[in-house]
Amino acid sequence: MSSIQLPSRDRIALWAMGAIGVASLATIFITDDALHTRFWSSLLHNGTYFTFIALMAIFFVCVSRTALAGWNVGFKRVWESMAMFMVVGFGIMAFIAVGIYAGWHHLYHWADPEAVAADEILKGKSGFLNKHFFTLGGLGILGLWIFFAHKMRSLSIEEDNHGDDRYLYYKKMKFWAAVFLPIAGFGSAVVIWLWNMSVDPHWYSTLYAWYTGSSAFVAMIALTILLLIYLKSRGYYHNVTPEHFHDLGKFMFAFTIFWTYLWFSQYMLIWYGNIGEETVYFQTRIQKYPILFYGNLIINFVFPFLILMRNDTKRKLGTLFVVSLIVFFGHWVDTFQMLKPGVLEAAQEHLGAVHHAPEGLLLQAPEGSAHAVASAEVGSAAAVHGETDAHGHTDVKPDIGYFVPGLADIGLMLGFLALFIATTLYFLSKAALVPKNDPYLQESYHHHV
Repeated sequence: MSSIQLPSRDRIALWAMGAIGVASLATIFITDDALHTRFWSSLLHNGTYFTFIALMAIFFVCVSRTALAGWNVGFKRVWESMAMFMVVGFGIMAFIAVGIYAGWHHLYHWADPEAVAADEILKGKSGFLNKHFFTLGGLGILGLWIFFAHKMRSLSIEEDNHGDDRYLYYKKMKFWAAVFLPIAGFGSAVVIWLWNMSVDPHWYSTLYAWYTGSSAFVAMIALTILLLIYLKSRGYYHNVTPEHFHDLGKFMFAFTIFWTYLWFSQYMLIWYGNIGEETVYFQTRIQKYPILFYGNLIINFVFPFLILMRNDTKRKLGTLFVVSLIVFFGHWVDTFQMLKPGVLEAAQEHLGAVHHAPEGLLLQAPEGSAHAVASAEVGSAAAVHGETDAHGHTDVKPDIGYFVPGLADIGLMLGFLALFIATTLYFLSKAALVPKNDPYLQESYHHHV
């Protein structure tokens, strides 16, 4: 089977999801603050989330190739196609990089020259946290990933047409996979620090790249399960059996535990060390975003752990479908809570004096000044105003879009998901669904656990 033909109702559903995403993005932009902080942070949130999922797809293909694993060969074309979403991710991150140069947004406090000049910590990190390295380094690494993803996919397709030389192409793929893995490992840490961790520029964590990477890997496995269940329901991938879903379920269960281990390790070590530059990250989220902080752990650990702990649940497609939806949405929320608090404070710090209080954020600026006008605009869209005290300080709490995802945020996620699925299905339709000349194909057909 060399192509995929979607039923008309499925195409309509994808278009509807895409339309919801566009309408949600427009709604966020129109109702946003003066700096359009929610708009840009939503692009960053979804762009990085789905791009890292695409990276993990080709990463797992390469891991499997170097580890001589053949159980997933029968559906590896799904991962090869998922990886091509990195091209879309490149466009989104290039747009954000242009926004830094043009001054369209203030997602990153380190991008403000005045802030860097007045801050010794930012000044010390300026060799890494600067707009030139963000653009050339970040996009350069992403471009390398796209090159390797395209290379692995091209060799896999060429193997289909050269059955006599199947072992030659297998050795070539093994070579390129071995070259890619360290580039993916070290490059992902650099990109994760640049794109995600630097929204809290004073904070640092040696476990952050591992934590974010494991989150993306679990989300990738969940989305793989969802796609395979869908494709099987439409008459494709008959070769994918409960044995394969059992292994995918085990990976989702195992890396859910690994993600939880990293969550606990990062929190415990920072709590035990009690260093101000480190504790501020968790203090902000626990005090001001408790629903996000604790809800994140419940969604991404408690639910999948309890459901997947039983062995037979990894073979029931209905159960796997539900838990995969939970995990996919949960790690989208995880990325949300990693980015939104830092982005909000960066925007408010750019506008003027920002005072931290246990019950929320305080915006203050001289009456009648430009900062006061802009601060009021930010407050109206990004926070729910409380009462103003005798000193003119307004106690505000982060609103929908920062404190918790709103309908527009979920709608935008659906739009990105539709774009991701459409991209995957497009590339999946350009080659045989099963790599017919792969040396490990028979092992995949007869896989049993």
